[in-house]
Amino acid sequence: MATSATPPSDIPLGFLLADAQRLLRRRFERAAEAEGLGLTASEARTLAYIAVYEDRRQTALADIMNVDPMTLVGYLDALEGKGLVERCPDPTDRRAKIVRPSATAAAMVERIRTLGRHVREQATEGLGDGDVAAVRRALGRMIRNLSDTATS
Repeated sequence: MATSATPPSDIPLGFLLADAQRLLRRRFERAAEAEGLGLTASEARTLAYIAVYEDRRQTALADIMNVDPMTLVGYLDALEGKGLVERCPDPTDRRAKIVRPSATAAAMVERIRTLGRHVREQATEGLGDGDVAAVRRALGRMIRNLSDTATS
């Protein structure tokens, strides 16, 4: 879909959501590169989730992020290599790993949040607070409707 033109009203909602997500990701990646963040968008997303969902098992984190556990392992390997996360044995199950941000991760998480806020401001330019709130509510409802835990 062309990004400079308003999409026709008959474009399926799923296409619009996918395009918006792709463009948000691209804009974040460009901002991260310009800022010298040193993380991919996926690594930044993973670290941001870890900061919110501290001390979760890797498998639980993969579920929360809706990514394949092996995909998450790659992100965690990269973040651990950069000193941003720690994986520790779960005290209740030594086979499982608990993921937490490292002591030095807070500054990087703040940089990620700042970049994300800037990209969201660009994405929502021209929309009022009520419009943004309505989009958030609608997307939240769609996510609940489509989640595995939804009952119909």
